Amino acid sequence: MSLKKISKEQPSDFEFNDKNLKEAKKIIKNYPEGKQQSAVMPLLYLTQKQNNNWIPLVAMKYVAKFLNMPYIKVYEVATFYTMYNLSPVGKYFFQVCTTTPCMIRGAYDIVKACKEKISDKENILSKDKTCSWTEVECLGACINAPMIQINDDYYEDLDKEKTEKIINQIQKGEKPKPGSYRGRKNSEPENNRKTLMDIKNA
Repeated sequence: MSLKKISKEQPSDFEFNDKNLKEAKKIIKNYPEGKQQSAVMPLLYLTQKQNNNWIPLVAMKYVAKFLNMPYIKVYEVATFYTMYNLSPVGKYFFQVCTTTPCMIRGAYDIVKACKEKISDKENILSKDKTCSWTEVECLGACINAPMIQINDDYYEDLDKEKTEKIINQIQKGEKPKPGSYRGRKNSEPENNRKTLMDIKNA
């Protein structure tokens, strides 16, 4: 897993669009009076989603002003948590789980596909600037290993060939279907469930 660095190239301005401005105000209302600064994490996440999956310095300053808090405090949060990207990762950000269950079931075949189809190193944009990839720790879908997270979606039960197919679809501007690529429903046993057969939605 490579260290995330702050991008040398920074935009000159940032502000929430109308939709996210409304959402930000809604989020702040969840916090008691005088505690609105606690909304810094969800607002940074909102910022990242609006800005193609990364947070520039000017956006941190915008969030600081929005929450009436020192910029350095927003900067500390954004640089501490690995879920915030501080340099461009592309419209589609591939997070490859390589923790033990995924590793045992072939996670490094997925890494190999990413190296061949996206870029040979982590956190480097593809030639068309649409996507990048990185290795991450457990994403909590061990039963469906190996898997990757692309933006907010999970793609599970993968191998190198299936990963390449997903990457090809994304690079063509298509939306791959999230979920299991072995046809499993949620996290049911690999050879279909054998119990609770009389319960439709079990």
